[in-house]
Amino acid sequence: MYTSKRVVPLFSLLLILVVILSACGQAATPAPAAPAATEPPAAAPAAASGDKGVIKIYTSWPMQGAMIPEGTAMKRAVDMAVEDAGGTAVGYKLEIVNLDDASPATGSWDGTIEAENAQKCINDPDCMVYLGTYNSGAAKVSIPILNQADIAMITPANTSPCLTKKNPACQENEPAIYRPSGKINYFRTNPADDLQGQAAAKWASCLGFKKAFVLDDRQLYGKGLADIFESAAKTNGIEIVGHEGVESTNIDFRSLLTKVKASGAELVYGGFVIDSGGPQVIQQMAALGMFPATKFMGPDGLYSPGLMEAIGGAIDQANENVYITFTGLPPDQLPSEAGKAFYQNYKAKYGEDPIGFATYAYQVGRLVADAINRAGEKDRAKILDAVRNTKDFDKGIADPFSFDENGDPTIFSMSGFIVRNGNFDFREVIKPDMTCK
Repeated sequence: MYTSKRVVPLFSLLLILVVILSACGQAATPAPAAPAATEPPAAAPAAASGDKGVIKIYTSWPMQGAMIPEGTAMKRAVDMAVEDAGGTAVGYKLEIVNLDDASPATGSWDGTIEAENAQKCINDPDCMVYLGTYNSGAAKVSIPILNQADIAMITPANTSPCLTKKNPACQENEPAIYRPSGKINYFRTNPADDLQGQAAAKWASCLGFKKAFVLDDRQLYGKGLADIFESAAKTNGIEIVGHEGVESTNIDFRSLLTKVKASGAELVYGGFVIDSGGPQVIQQMAALGMFPATKFMGPDGLYSPGLMEAIGGAIDQANENVYITFTGLPPDQLPSEAGKAFYQNYKAKYGEDPIGFATYAYQVGRLVADAINRAGEKDRAKILDAVRNTKDFDKGIADPFSFDENGDPTIFSMSGFIVRNGNFDFREVIKPDMTCK
């Protein structure tokens, strides 16, 4: 769902909760508001003047290291969404407080920092909604903290199915462990990895692959996706000739890839993100001359401009040899008028295309403004109920959707890309039950 998705062990999670709940965190200083974007056709008028005070919406995802492009794009999209919704709700000014859950030492998300961010929202009486996280592992930390405070948490990026529903790849206590109050407070507008993994396997079958070798980074996101892909690939008639987990700190995969090459695999499926080994695998496949006989396919954790930069000198060899899936439509393929306006306005304002997950960040921002208006007052529990009861939401940039009983969207799209000339070239919409062309 881009960057390291490390699993936080249960005992570490409990320790973090004890430490954070015993501390009194301070609210973060709000980031300066971005300039107003051009109003898209579907934008709602301002709900009120904002003279009642302020309602704060906290965001939390990495804003440094390899995640700078994604974190920045999602921040911009949320800012645009709130502006396009009028900037106010039920008489309060909507203010975005952007937090960074990455460690300065590693540039990747950190469980302790994420827990502190969640507690900052709880300790701020003006914080009504928490938008985050980017990494599924980070979400495991903050969901139960916010759950006990009746604060709605909505992600524009998390894809681990275990956060919302039972799955063979999940622990026995998931997702119940994230709901200590017994209520659901966590929602996402993008589909989960069980669907992405199945769709990727079906697409691989439609592309004609018969033998695949599966790699993963042994982390929540990467391994979960790789396991789902393996199971679905077998169902779709693809022989799995091997499956290996690797450590993201080990960037020399040549010995392993020599084994992959000898296996006769036509496809390497890699459960990776930008900073957990994915670019290095592609680089070393190129160095070993594995392209074009063997292709590479990876998930949306690699759907980032950062992938092209990280591949570096191997970009020419990767041309038309690397496939990537994404749990949504690319920003320039959004079919609605509001979606087209968002794409054009973002590009005009920032001088570049929005990154894929920026579309979900925008969608989440519009949803929050709508839910606060539906709640009718500045109250965490009532706003949470309004989010939970979202039905046929049509003020965003995608098809109208509702949340199911798990907090997952009822309608979604997924895409398949090929790397061509240093860009992600959209190939087609993919589904677990797609018909091969």
